Amino acid sequence: MSIFDEGYKVVAVEGNRLLVRGILSDDVLTIVNTEPQTPLAPEDYPPGKSIALTDPSTAPLN
Repeated sequence: MSIFDEGYKVVAVEGNRLLVRGILSDDVLTIVNTEPQTPLAPEDYPPGKSIALTDPSTAPLN
């Protein structure tokens, strides 16, 4: 199963990192924000919020 096939719940926002836990796998992932000009806000990612990850390699090119 790919990480993009699972749903996640937000665990916490810590600076430029978003911690999420897999709903089915219970795996914890740390997502690092590489764009400091767009900070992660705890208000946007409250604990328990459901999110899905998308594969950037499948996104259409600009």
